[in-house]
This record gives sequence, structure tokens and C-alpha cells, in this order.
Amino acid sequence: MSDLNKLGLAEARDALRKGDTTSVELTEACLKAIDAADALNAFVHKTPELAMERAKAADDRIKAGDAPSMCGLPIGIKDLFCTKGVPSQAASKILEGFKPEYESTVSQKLADAGSVMLGKLNMDEFAMGSSNETSVYGNAVSPWRRGNDDAQLTPGGSSGGSASAVAADLCLAATGTDTGGSIRQPAAFTGTVGIKPTYGRCSRWGIVAFASSLDQAGPMTKSVRDAAIMLEAMCGHDPKDSTSAELAVPDFEAMLTGDIRGKKIGIPKEYRMDGMPDEISKLWADGAEMLKAAGAEIVDISLPHTKYALPAYYVIAPAEASSNLARYDGVRYGRRAALEAGDGITEMYEKTRAEGFGHEVQRRVMVGTYVLSAGFYDAYYNRARRVRTLIKKDFEDAFAAGVDAILTPATPSAAFGLGEMTEADPVQMYLNDVFTVTVNLAGLPGVAVPAGLDSQGLPLGLQLIGKPWEEGDLLNTAYALENAAGFVAKPQQWW
Repeated sequence: MSDLNKLGLAEARDALRKGDTTSVELTEACLKAIDAADALNAFVHKTPELAMERAKAADDRIKAGDAPSMCGLPIGIKDLFCTKGVPSQAASKILEGFKPEYESTVSQKLADAGSVMLGKLNMDEFAMGSSNETSVYGNAVSPWRRGNDDAQLTPGGSSGGSASAVAADLCLAATGTDTGGSIRQPAAFTGTVGIKPTYGRCSRWGIVAFASSLDQAGPMTKSVRDAAIMLEAMCGHDPKDSTSAELAVPDFEAMLTGDIRGKKIGIPKEYRMDGMPDEISKLWADGAEMLKAAGAEIVDISLPHTKYALPAYYVIAPAEASSNLARYDGVRYGRRAALEAGDGITEMYEKTRAEGFGHEVQRRVMVGTYVLSAGFYDAYYNRARRVRTLIKKDFEDAFAAGVDAILTPATPSAAFGLGEMTEADPVQMYLNDVFTVTVNLAGLPGVAVPAGLDSQGLPLGLQLIGKPWEEGDLLNTAYALENAAGFVAKPQQWW
């Protein structure tokens, strides 16, 4: 078989079981594609020796007939996941040289299932960003281009390296993390599928923390079926994470029937933003029609507190970040700034953080520290927490009224050019998360599905939001949407 790296997880799994190929051949095809794609800057720590070792072990396991679905499948791991003996930097200078002595629960589960780690993927520093432009490794670049334009486009953020690698067929799938849309927005920008599961479905242990009440890991894949296969391997209760849910993990793939007759799909009026591009509005309307044609009932709903979601998110997330990032002080691990004679511990902290944290991380830490300070705690942080409760209740009310899933756009636009939304106005960048942050604030599962192309040939995605713990049902609705949309576009290879 040629072009093995272009297979999805399900196709590759079936080929491995039939004996049409081996994990070693799959892995070699991906490693070759990775080495030829340095222009995308997606893989930042390559692990070819480890990959070949795992591929050989997976082939033995498949021969022995004891192989779960993920066995032998080559994937990429976002640099936010700690991987034993492999650099895990969260794309930050402050963690330069950090090689953990332990494995994150999610990457361990994937390894236990026999998957093959090809290396670590680029991302925004500490997952703070929507364009993968805050990374110490430099920008990740999308494999997509606008028409005949050579301008480099963002693959989205913070899981930009993951999205770019999956879209460019450098790996069969990748892990991402989502704090305010960091799986779903890059998936929408690159024509891939990304699911953020319910908060607590995947363990956060061993994943570098940004905002602990919002962070959640999930898969980024080439199809909804692949997302179901990989998500099942990533989920499960973990006693090392106090927020991990003690719930059985269903066979998500078995739930993909494509039958959504009688399902109620809500269309929230508050997501019709002023100035929304016509292409996004049309895509949303077309998506609703596709689901209706598949037998679902489309109903208008109201989520009245949506307009407060972004302000609440940009108080809560930085507040938690300022608390989580206090541990990076140059004392125990990572980078320590060079000190001058007479410098004390305070100077060491200040110099290490000034050198080690990038501008966006510094900005969010300062905002977070401000909203947690004595004079402003009630005015900002407590108020944001109350708003969060109201946003969660909006969704609960919709689901209580019989809605099974909610359809919205995934992003307010197609991918933009790198450097087009620079630091001059960070708020413009933050507005990219307008359709995604509510899902994190409410702890719900959300999936982005590619549904069409804009006038310049760039992918556009739709988002489906589901009930808590019902990822299987959500993925089935996404599967019906994917089948109806028939999205098969791939980027033209230029790299």
C-alpha cells in the first residue's frame, strides 16, 4: 500500500488486522512525511527511535491476536502532555530542558493501547493563544493556502501543531487540549475533526495546567469515526486526578449508526453575531438543513447569558493561570536565569520569569493576579464565577426542554494569516473563541466537524454541543453531519 500516512485510524487499523500492512511500515511512512514537512513546524521534538520500538512491539501484539483498536497506529502528542524521557516544554522557554520522569495518564493510556508516538507537537505557549504564534519554537503553519496566495496561514491554537500535522497527513491522529476552544478552533481551521469531551472524562494528570477547571484533553483526527476510536482509548477514571469521573467508558465507535431520526437539534439565537460573515451564516443554515434531512427536528433555543461568556472566561482562565504558573520559579526544574553577585531569591524569581515567559503568558498572569487581588476579587473573579453558573444553567434548561444537541458555527471566520492579528490588539484574537468558550465554562462535550470551504478554498467547521457524559450520542450526530456534508477536501502539498 502506498501513501500509508494518508490513512485514517479506522482504515489503518483494518489494514493492520488484515495483514495488508504493518505498524513498522505505517510508522516509517509517517516519519518520512514528518522529515519532509519542516516548513510546517508542526513536530518540535521528533522521537523516531521510540516510534520504531513501539511499532515493532505493536506488530508482535497484533500477530498474537491481543490488540485493541489503537494498536500499531502512529500519532502525535501535543507538547503539553508530559512524556517520560522526552522533552515536554509546553512550548515555553521556562521549561527548556525539562524531561519528565513520568508519563501523563492520557499518553500512558494511548501507549498501553499500543499506539505509536511519533513525537511532540507545536502549540501556543502554555496553551495560551488562538493562532500558535506564542510558541518558543516559532509559529506552526497550516498546510492550507488561500487560492493561489502564498501567505502563511494559522492552523489555529493552541493545538496548532496537532491540527497542522493531522491535516498534512504527518500522523494518523493527534492529542490536543481544549481550555476555551483549543481543539475545536484548530480543527475547524484545518478541515479536521476535534472533540472536547465532558470535563472529567479524560484525566488531566501529567498535562501541564493552564486553567484547571476548564482544561480537557481530546483527540484530533481525520474523521468522526477516528475521533470515536481514539477518544475511547484516552478516557477513563484516574485516581491521580480528583476531577476525573468514575464512569464506565462506552464503545463510542459502536454508537456510530448515523441514525438521528427524532433527535432535537437546538439553534441558539444568541450565536447570530453582528458582522458574522455571510459564508459562516450560510454554512450554519446548510448544516441545520442537513441534519433536518437526516430526520432530526430543528428548534430555535435561547442561551441568554452567551454575551457574558467571553468576559467571564477571560477573568476565570487568567486567574487560574496565575495560580498554576506560580510554580515556575527557576528553583526545581526548567530554566533558571543567570544571576549577578548580590542577587537574592526575589531577583531570581523575577529574572527567570521575565526571561522564561513570553508576552502573552505574562499578560494573562498579570490579568489573573489583578482579578484575584484583595480589592478586586469580588468585583471580577466572584462575579465571573456567578456568570459561569448562569451560562451552565442556560444549557441545562435547553437540555431539560428536550434538546439533544446544539448546532453552532465553530469559528467566526476561516483561518487568518500569521501576523494578521498581532499583539497590537489582543482582544481581536480573543474574539476567535466566541463560539467555543461557553462549552468549557459549562463543562460540556463539543465537537468540530468540517462542513465546507469558503470562497478562497479554506475549510469551515460547524460545532455540535452535547449533553454531559453523552459523547457517544454527540459523535453519532456529528457522524450524520459528516456524512451529509461529504467534506473530502485536502490541502495542496506545497511544503
